[in-house]
Amino acid sequence: MNGAWPGGPCPQCGEHMPARVVHCQSCRALLNSELTEDSVEVPLFIPLPELAVIAAALPRGHYVSCPGCNEELRIHAKYRNLKVQCKHCSKPFTYTPTVVINAFYAQCPHCKNELRAAMKYMGNKVVCKHCDGHIQLMPETT
Repeated sequence: MNGAWPGGPCPQCGEHMPARVVHCQSCRALLNSELTEDSVEVPLFIPLPELAVIAAALPRGHYVSCPGCNEELRIHAKYRNLKVQCKHCSKPFTYTPTVVINAFYAQCPHCKNELRAAMKYMGNKVVCKHCDGHIQLMPETT
């Protein structure tokens, strides 16, 4: 094939094109001297399959065990590092990472329903149990 494009700047627009391309990728000028516009077949458009969208879900808070009575409490992340009080035994404690965290809760970015997940799923790609939306449970940023 003598007329194969050797690579270099397109004679029409000047954009650099790799070797053995038929048309300039920028201006669509024919680069192969052995071909004419009538001899080039334009392939059919075949749509690619869609990938599932993976949206991020950040924890909104945690389910923790009270250090006084061991009952489970649902505490919003905005109270992190603040003193809170157990609604069961009234014992005050500071909501810090040293508190036993049983699970976290997050909002599904697709259907807006609340999800409860064990800490072992943090950072994993999962499917929402309400809408089958693909989400990644992102670690907290402190």
